Amino acid sequence: MEKKIGFIGCGNMAQAMIKGIVKSKDVSPENIFVSNPSEEKLKSIKRECGVNVTHDNKKVALNSDILILAVKPNKYSDVIKEIKDEVSRRAIIVTIAAGISIDKVRLFFKSDDVKVVRTMPNTPALVGEAMTALCVSDNIKEEEVDLIRNLFDTFGKTEIIEERLMDVITGLSGSSPAYVYMFIEAMADGAVLQGMPREKAYKIAAQSVLGAAKMVLETKKHPGELKDQVCSPGGTTIEAVYYLEKSNFRASVMGAVDKCTEKSKEMAK
Repeated sequence: MEKKIGFIGCGNMAQAMIKGIVKSKDVSPENIFVSNPSEEKLKSIKRECGVNVTHDNKKVALNSDILILAVKPNKYSDVIKEIKDEVSRRAIIVTIAAGISIDKVRLFFKSDDVKVVRTMPNTPALVGEAMTALCVSDNIKEEEVDLIRNLFDTFGKTEIIEERLMDVITGLSGSSPAYVYMFIEAMADGAVLQGMPREKAYKIAAQSVLGAAKMVLETKKHPGELKDQVCSPGGTTIEAVYYLEKSNFRASVMGAVDKCTEKSKEMAK
């Protein structure tokens, strides 16, 4: 990809994306521009990835064909006000923050002509396994959609959705790595309770989750069907499933997704 990619902001999500993109070798580091107030973060990402760094947001905006706004939701208005006169009319603005709608970005730019792609990636971008949902403004061409998808596909999988579902995506994939880490940690703690060394417990738990996820994706079978295949009558697995059901396991997970979604909606207001 010969397009120049700009990142305004270099927090955890931006770093995961930059490292994933560079690791894929589909974009040259010399075509990536990153700005951030923190000298330490800029030195770190330059050392690790060889990208161009600066404290000047305007410089990044001026040099970018695809401009990724990787700042907190409450910073969008100020950042866009700062850079809007430097952004090319051909540039595509990409958002990654919860609660920032396409209409809101256009309002901040004071223009209905700006091209906007609203996305919600997650931190597994760092290992090439992100899940990114995206929706696009009505003035973006099909080849431009393909361009953005190809960029995000360098560090994971993508899915185009309706914008009305973006708050749900925050709860389902944007924040869900945290739920999974808690699940892995809890499983490992259970094994440690039974005498297993912690390092081995983490490895075995994490690989089990990875393998189960691949089974869902590659077999395309319903998760309930795959669960049933593991549960022998009167066996150990169904005993564990029974305990999880008694403990409201599924209701708790559903509630977590629901609460996260509602928080995203609240932030959008």
